[in-house]
Amino acid sequence: MQQCRNPRSRRSVEARVRPDGIPTAPPSHDVLDQLQFIRHTMESATSFTAVPGWGMVMLGTTALTVAFVARTVDSQITWVVLWLGEALLAGLISLVAMVKKTGSLAKLAASIPARKCALSLVPPLAAGGVLTVMMMEHHFYAVLPGMWLMLYGVAIITGGAFSVRVVPVMGICFAIFGTVALALPAVWANGIMAAGFGGLHVVFGLLIARRHGG
Repeated sequence: MQQCRNPRSRRSVEARVRPDGIPTAPPSHDVLDQLQFIRHTMESATSFTAVPGWGMVMLGTTALTVAFVARTVDSQITWVVLWLGEALLAGLISLVAMVKKTGSLAKLAASIPARKCALSLVPPLAAGGVLTVMMMEHHFYAVLPGMWLMLYGVAIITGGAFSVRVVPVMGICFAIFGTVALALPAVWANGIMAAGFGGLHVVFGLLIARRHGG
């Protein structure tokens, strides 16, 4: 629309007219510029649909496994390391699943909605990493499950603004789980982590796989 209001842009796409009145085609580079502009505009207006449903189910399954193992651990530091390892594994599973659904890593990296979604995810997750270190230094281990779930939910809400509608809904559920977890005693930590990172991922993963493909 902005280019159409610009007289120079209009002249670049208008047909050239020869002295005898017969219109000629515009130069090929003008046509290619306009096509590239249209393609960029359409990509910017689309949503990120490569959300991996079955990958999310797998992610939830690994979280349930870690929750089962973590309940037998006595050391708080070991417990945190287990869940941080699960976070790294979850990121790897998500990346592989998105690449598989998109077709290639190059296509995923070139997708404008995917880049917007990734940039929106990073700040809350980075804040969670910094706060985790601070909480561990002050031995506030009981706060970690609620904080992780809440900030993960915020990340999904912000990133989901560029994705399909069900993704922000999932983020809201994680944020609610995190709020509830902050009010629960520390002995419930594994249960709330299993219900959140395990149960919610499985439920929403199945829903996404059914509505938007694997």
